[in-house]
Amino acid sequence: MDFPILTVMMLVPLAGAIACLFAGEGSRLIALLSTLATFALGVLLWINFDNDGAQWQFTERYELVAGFNYALGIDGIALMLIMLSVFLMPICILASWEAIQKRVGEYMAAFLFMEVLMIGTFAAQDIFLFYIMFEAGLIPMYLIIGVWGGDNRIYASYKFFLYTLLGSVLMLVAMFWMVATAGTSDIPTLMQYNFPVGAQTWLWLAFFASFAVKVPMWPFHTWLPDAHVQAPTAGSVILAGVLLKLGGYGFIRFSLPMFPVASAEFAWLVFALSMVAVVYTSLVALVQADMKKLIAYSSVAHMAIVTVGLFAFNVQGLEGAIIIMLSHGLVSGALFLCVGVIYDRLHTREIDRYGGLSINMPYYAVFFLLFTMASIGLPGTSGFVGEFLSLAGIYQVSTWVALVCTTGIILGAAYMLYLYRRVAFGAQKNEDAAAMGDITAREWAMMAPIAAVVMWMGVYPESFLAPMREDIKALDARLVLAAPESDSQLVVGAPKESAANAVAAPEGYEGEGAH
Repeated sequence: MDFPILTVMMLVPLAGAIACLFAGEGSRLIALLSTLATFALGVLLWINFDNDGAQWQFTERYELVAGFNYALGIDGIALMLIMLSVFLMPICILASWEAIQKRVGEYMAAFLFMEVLMIGTFAAQDIFLFYIMFEAGLIPMYLIIGVWGGDNRIYASYKFFLYTLLGSVLMLVAMFWMVATAGTSDIPTLMQYNFPVGAQTWLWLAFFASFAVKVPMWPFHTWLPDAHVQAPTAGSVILAGVLLKLGGYGFIRFSLPMFPVASAEFAWLVFALSMVAVVYTSLVALVQADMKKLIAYSSVAHMAIVTVGLFAFNVQGLEGAIIIMLSHGLVSGALFLCVGVIYDRLHTREIDRYGGLSINMPYYAVFFLLFTMASIGLPGTSGFVGEFLSLAGIYQVSTWVALVCTTGIILGAAYMLYLYRRVAFGAQKNEDAAAMGDITAREWAMMAPIAAVVMWMGVYPESFLAPMREDIKALDARLVLAAPESDSQLVVGAPKESAANAVAAPEGYEGEGAH
């Protein structure tokens, strides 16, 4: 493909955002058309992506000033995360169609601007361009929570902004040192550069300070429940669906390939924090009375499985972690949409205010059930694929870590089924809840596409794994080949046969240019 499709994918929502600022009520249609056009370009991107081609495709590079380049390009991992972003954005616009009635133009512009920054973050191939896109994404979400959020929105927006910004200051300092040492700001080159072992420890910690907050890992997660509760429905969808994935993407793109020795040394820390998160936040979710808070805490538990899978340092763990990221983006977003549907009718998120909704809202109950089952990993849904692969990878590293993570999945089934029973089944205790109508055509248009993709990923996950497989193998090989002296640390607590597998380069690996 000759034309710069990645730049065009960023220009379309940017033009839409500018138009929305002057369109008033008409901004709803402009935002919807802009996001649909961007999604269509994303489909074109996926169709033209060559799974067996070069690792980095659709590359663009223009030198702006010395040491800073406008450089874009994607591999299979970035492709899938971009597709997740552009798929969810039209759904977010539909979710806001009636719920947002004040300053509509500015609201739609904020969402479109955030889409620009999300695409730019995943496509950036210059380390400073990545940082700008990565951090600038805070601004529209800060405004969405602070202007259009709930009663306690100011506190939640400040907490969200400060937590995520302060964590990234050390990362910026580390980036300057890396560029000065390696003599380049090109991310693909830095991914192959062997930084001094002693420096890797400090660099890893600097990046961890940012990515751990973004994921978010325990105990850096406290900003998330407040942000979700106060954000409008669409804000929660994009926050859980895409913005939380920036931390996981950061580990994949920076921490693991650039600092493999330090990643091996600190794997125990990631395992420890993740195991606490899986159990602790699952127990906290079990006692929540607010539906949004329950789903928010469940997000922390699910993303903990992601971090454990990433630091398992094997292909199964990496594949499982990325599939969980994609699945969680869909399922958690859909669950927040389910909350938004009934919140728009009754204006409360208290679980006890509902009950028996399957009687008067049967189609809603079916969608809610599907997404609930996907969240707990029912076979045939997207949730099962990622959890199965991730746990298989973790088991090769440590049976104890796998056991604790499995316990969290069992607790996940407990709190999600408990939530569903109290909302959809039982007696109808409140007349206003019993009088609510079933989902509208607009709400069908929001939920049906997500349901289809959740089932598609569960039944035929190969279509999502195929573009990423060679990139994951290359990352796994990089971990081994760049730090062979650390092979004993790469497999914390692993049996001998797992260690033997860990130090062998994946079959078919051809070095830096492989895909």
